[in-house]
Amino acid sequence: MKALCVLLGAVLISAALAADIAQYQGPDRAARLAKGARGEGATLNLYTSLTVEDMAALNGAFEKQHRVKVNLWRAASDKVLQRVLAEAKAGRHDVDIIETNAPPLESLHREGVLERVRSPEHAALIAAALPAHGEWVGSRLNVFVQAYNTHLVQRAELPKSYAELLQPRWQGRLGIEAGDDDWFAGVVTALGEAKGLALFRELVAKNGVSVRRGHTLLTNLVASGEVPLALTVYNFTAEQLKRKGAPLDWYVIPPVIARANGLALARGAPHPHAALLYYDFMIGATAQRILAERGFVPARRELQAPLGAAPLRIVDPALLLDEGEKWTRLYESIFLSLPPRR
Repeated sequence: MKALCVLLGAVLISAALAADIAQYQGPDRAARLAKGARGEGATLNLYTSLTVEDMAALNGAFEKQHRVKVNLWRAASDKVLQRVLAEAKAGRHDVDIIETNAPPLESLHREGVLERVRSPEHAALIAAALPAHGEWVGSRLNVFVQAYNTHLVQRAELPKSYAELLQPRWQGRLGIEAGDDDWFAGVVTALGEAKGLALFRELVAKNGVSVRRGHTLLTNLVASGEVPLALTVYNFTAEQLKRKGAPLDWYVIPPVIARANGLALARGAPHPHAALLYYDFMIGATAQRILAERGFVPARRELQAPLGAAPLRIVDPALLLDEGEKWTRLYESIFLSLPPRR
């Protein structure tokens, strides 16, 4: 019992230290974090849903700059969410940084497993990257774009609106990702809910829409010609394939929907100093430029690049969580041919 009390006391002291350093913004912040990271063994544990190739570029730059080793575990965003919650419920504190989509991060905030952070780098970010509670931060935007195979679709024939997808020329030529109910909510809301729902129901009935699971898979199917025009591709995936010489290009049909992706410090992180070094790095100029070079839309204001004339409509993750069941039900009933859940 005495040993258990000592251990519990050490955990509480460590948690209090992490909370304190996470709020510190003094001029010696970087030096304090670097010194603390060395005392923690110069290592940190990262759970992420970003691609291995992209994460390797970011982590390589971080490790070179800070001499801190990143232990990476990668899975789909829903798996990242499940693992963090399962470990928190079991009282395990293994993860330091969670890097994934905004809706799972917002879920983790609501579950009380994230630590509020104040960083001097916050001042350089767009407003959508900074939720008021401060328990996660946006590092980049996933912009939903439309990708097409340049051997099968001429740029001149590309639809300029979702209504133009109803033309007979698009019958059997369209694809969509199986889980993009957040994109769907954004588009339908912008079009007007009744009008938007009617349009997509008519589109599926008239021309059909092939549903594929995984944005990378869908983008590759565009490049191979199996899906001539995909409606929900991430801009960075399309741009990276295009740069590699694939017969693929992308553009945007307004409204242009984007979702924030970001990172958070886990409450009870075993390596809080190293984790905060990583947090600051990911929203700092070096990592943000790496993201831009790899086709992402970074969260720093000076690196925002226009994607056509239409402004970005960034999905509110809190609103999406509150209304998620509604939009998932509608999305599945229209695109996956499932009966609406009651």
